[in-house]
Amino acid sequence: MTYVVTDNCIRCKYTDCVEVCPVDCFYEGENMLVIHPDECIDCGVCEPECPAEAIKPDTEPGLDQWLVLNAEYAAKWPNITIKKDQMPEAAEMDGVPDKRQYFSEKPGSGD
Repeated sequence: MTYVVTDNCIRCKYTDCVEVCPVDCFYEGENMLVIHPDECIDCGVCEPECPAEAIKPDTEPGLDQWLVLNAEYAAKWPNITIKKDQMPEAAEMDGVPDKRQYFSEKPGSGD
């Protein structure tokens, strides 16, 4: 099992989760975070820290596409270990359904 970041992170990008990760397996894109599945130790401490509830265990049904996306972009984006401000539109975007359409492939700045 591993944890994955799902579409509710898109255009919210809360970073509370990165501060508690003991193995620094989060990577930053322009408008979301991902978890590197090979680095995640399945401890689960990140899941309750996400205000948008965007982090899920990969054992939940329907998350295959998010596991693939997390693996792909964790290999491309910079590592993030320090909490940053969420995106300005986070409050209005939190909970908006089907946010995949807003996904950006561009990397974030990392630490």
